[in-house]
Amino acid sequence: MAFVHAGGHRLEVVEIDAGGRDRPTLVLLHEGLGSIAMWRDFPHRLAHAAASRVVAYSRRGYGNSAPLAGARGVRYMHDEADIVLPELLDALGIARPILVGHSDGASIALIHAAGPREVAAVVAMAPHVMVEDVSIATIAAAREAYRTTALREKLARYHADVDGAFRGWNDIWLHPDFRAWNIEACLPRIACPILAIQGEDDEYGTMAQLDRLARGARDVELVKLADCRHSPHRDQPDAVLDAIARFVDRVNAA
Repeated sequence: MAFVHAGGHRLEVVEIDAGGRDRPTLVLLHEGLGSIAMWRDFPHRLAHAAASRVVAYSRRGYGNSAPLAGARGVRYMHDEADIVLPELLDALGIARPILVGHSDGASIALIHAAGPREVAAVVAMAPHVMVEDVSIATIAAAREAYRTTALREKLARYHADVDGAFRGWNDIWLHPDFRAWNIEACLPRIACPILAIQGEDDEYGTMAQLDRLARGARDVELVKLADCRHSPHRDQPDAVLDAIARFVDRVNAA
């Protein structure tokens, strides 16, 4: 485990190098309640499946990275994509990455890929391109579970400031102003290939997310997984690893 400074704050970073220095580095962007630790063994399995260097980091407010100082704003994913992520990539000497994002992290990856910096490809697992009623309902239920069940204790294993991590995500998603959040206007500007993966039983979003992504961006491969909820890399790890490994081979051969 190491730390780098990006966006004005200390962020924890881990690197797994399975060779493939001639291949793009895969950079993992975690979900709205995620961290390095919450990826579990996925970064290591991914590095070996794709024969590539994999870098994961915890965003500010998560894991052992610097805590939040206040509430997140509606554009927090844009700020991460446009300000923090470029500084992190520069600090680590990573050019033309393949961004592998989950949920909020997938949205951040898509926003970044629509910007001026070159990205080799994006893997978007359970991405959000707009806010759906099902997302709000499930996130509201998570707030109640955090208050009344052992959810807080479970999340405390993965975050130094568990209340900050939870509230930073939960409060902004349930803020009335966030209902208008939408990144579909970014999608036509994405020039790189996209692999989009979602579970058919995703409790945070419908397949409309993938369908809108496919309509908006120019080069999108869709993988829709049965018997899979919001975390494809946990619910269907073998299918996800196989799809990403084949996608990385395609990107590398182009």
